[in-house]
Amino acid sequence: MFEKLKKGDIVGVIAPSSKIDEDDLEVINNSVLLMESTGLKVKFGKNAFKNTLGYGATPKEKAEDINDMFADKEVKLIFCVSGGFSSNTVFEYLDYDLIKNNPKPLCGFSDSTSLENVIYSKTGVITFNGPTFKALTSWATPYAYEEVVKRFMEGNMNLGQEDDEYITIKEGQAEGILVGGNLSLTNEMCTGNYSIDFKDKILFIEEFCLETPPELVLNYLYHMKQNSVFDKIKGIWVGNYDGSVALEKILLDVLEDKYNFPIIKSNNFGHTEKKTVIPVGGMAKIDTNKKVKIEIIENFMD
Repeated sequence: MFEKLKKGDIVGVIAPSSKIDEDDLEVINNSVLLMESTGLKVKFGKNAFKNTLGYGATPKEKAEDINDMFADKEVKLIFCVSGGFSSNTVFEYLDYDLIKNNPKPLCGFSDSTSLENVIYSKTGVITFNGPTFKALTSWATPYAYEEVVKRFMEGNMNLGQEDDEYITIKEGQAEGILVGGNLSLTNEMCTGNYSIDFKDKILFIEEFCLETPPELVLNYLYHMKQNSVFDKIKGIWVGNYDGSVALEKILLDVLEDKYNFPIIKSNNFGHTEKKTVIPVGGMAKIDTNKKVKIEIIENFMD
């Protein structure tokens, strides 16, 4: 259970993925101003702006910031500043006992998928697939910001907003813990020392079409199929993918109607301006008979 944020609380910002470019600074500063206008204070990790390797901070520097933010009693919420690449490089340098003993929300999307799932897998601490710090002000609408306020300040468990559309791809009902996020990163974690436990989970997936054409989506999904991911899960929630072929179409091509779990689709998470805040490790229920076809069924904000 996490405490709801209140005015005066500190939000921590880390950079576990790609380095922060000079072009990012204006948007990041806008997000600082937005948080301050909300009554929150912002604290950056001491290594967040480093470029030690010439292509970013070292994995140890990134992990040091993550560990420090969890250890800092004043920090109540941790944002990944942006996406990019290589958050998986921190895995072996994280202090999982420290994180488990100092649980607090961590939020981001895209490359943050790796960090969110490994923290939940290794500690049981719920993390959040939602806006990065940069994404609070880098899109044309306030949707992402409103979802952050709703989840972390108001403690509202509703996913998305009233006009979000949910589509049934395959009918059914299912309950399970949510895991996943960006497809390419989730695919990387279906085997190995830092793999996700997919048993009895609801898998949510989205993908960035500019980096991942349909052929590569097919590759990822078949790799997951070949490693028995779809034999273990209870359902799938498909998010945004603006490729030339719909993600749900590619998914059905892979599944070949051999699985009985429900599949739903919405465009309120992923590489899009609509970013609801999804709890990685939170219990959810899919019911394709309802208008809003997925809901969080546990309260983790006090």
